[in-house]
Amino acid sequence: MTPRRAATALAASGLLLTACGADVESGEGPDSETTTVARCGEEVEYRLPQRAVVYEAGSADKMFALGLTDHVRGYVMPPANPPVEESPWAAEYAEVDMLSDDLLNRELVVDAEADFVVAGWRSGFSEERGITPEILDGLGIQSFMHSETCYNYPGHPVEFDPFEGLYRDLELLGEIFGVEDRATEVVAGLRERVAAVEESVPEGPRPRVFVYDSGTDQPFTSGNQAPPDEIISIAGGENVFSDLTERWTSVGWEAVVRAEPDVIVVLEYQDRPAEEKIEFLRTSPVTRDLPAVRAGNFHILDYNEAISGPRIVDGAEGLAEYLRTLPPASS
Repeated sequence: MTPRRAATALAASGLLLTACGADVESGEGPDSETTTVARCGEEVEYRLPQRAVVYEAGSADKMFALGLTDHVRGYVMPPANPPVEESPWAAEYAEVDMLSDDLLNRELVVDAEADFVVAGWRSGFSEERGITPEILDGLGIQSFMHSETCYNYPGHPVEFDPFEGLYRDLELLGEIFGVEDRATEVVAGLRERVAAVEESVPEGPRPRVFVYDSGTDQPFTSGNQAPPDEIISIAGGENVFSDLTERWTSVGWEAVVRAEPDVIVVLEYQDRPAEEKIEFLRTSPVTRDLPAVRAGNFHILDYNEAISGPRIVDGAEGLAEYLRTLPPASS
């Protein structure tokens, strides 16, 4: 079992401890200790989870990066996600069960006898599908939400930049599981890598970048609440839809044409390959004359480099390297 953070003498006396922004209260033994941290804008008291269900690779990667594989009951991985065998944590995925290749749902979590669920608001948790933190609270199942998705969480909205949200999630999970030192180390390493990318950005005008997730009638793209917006900024570009306070949203092709992107970042899904999307952009009469399309300036972003998880740092590094290969953008 992962050691908990309370000091033995204080734990025995049942006093309240406060450290690193979390309140830890001890009962009669280690299993009764609780840690209070924020779930979006709501303070929640957590027991040490032992059977976590994680939704998509972003959630699983956060747990694995913190060395919490033994606390993961299993993962839910919809078809868009690339094979887990390609993950930096492939060995950790192999140690836990794949519970479903469908969307997260309440029955799956109950059947798995989960005591903790990690997912995003409207990205895993869903009022329509009947699996929300409030519903799980009523079932005695703890839940944790990606901070990046909190900006429109009903009743407790909080807005975080995606990268700060990632760091915060790792730190909060570190508090919940009593691995603060590991979380501090992981976050410091990620921050160092991001700083190195930012320092590598050349002076001069930034290329205008359009994120193409999917869609033919209307393109689905990233607003300023989803990781690609900040990935682009860190890498030295400018998201043409950075003024949209949305995570992922549909826009009109007319808006894309007006934006005249220099580069198009295309998301790679397992079930919707990037090359098929690029072929559409090259052949559609609406998009074939875009500056990025005429120049062939396409960069493929892996699905797991675009959702909240440690691999968004890989996404920033890869895009920055690609942008450095391009001629300087015109002012």
